[in-house]
Amino acid sequence: MVNILISTTEYINGKLPKKTLGIVRGNTIRARWFGRDIVAGLKNIVGGEIRSYTKMLTDARDQAIERMKEETRKKGGNAVTGVRFTTSDVMQGAAEILAYGTAVVL
Repeated sequence: MVNILISTTEYINGKLPKKTLGIVRGNTIRARWFGRDIVAGLKNIVGGEIRSYTKMLTDARDQAIERMKEETRKKGGNAVTGVRFTTSDVMQGAAEILAYGTAVVL
């Protein structure tokens, strides 16, 4: 399996792209769980990090990145430059995490 290099910059220091393959993306949609909302409500009163939401969003970002990497592999690339993340609500209690960038061959 090809290891895919991911960068938020447009260029990777010391490496020039031989070929640009186009935009790649990976996304996932996650829904909140009622039990998490109860804990979040309590944390809202006393303050502090809501670890269950932090983990949920970290897992969602990781999955979006892996899906973006897989699309890069399918196109024959070995790196993604200009990586960005975005999120949007798709329905009440559910959000999409999207990772996207430009697949290249270094």
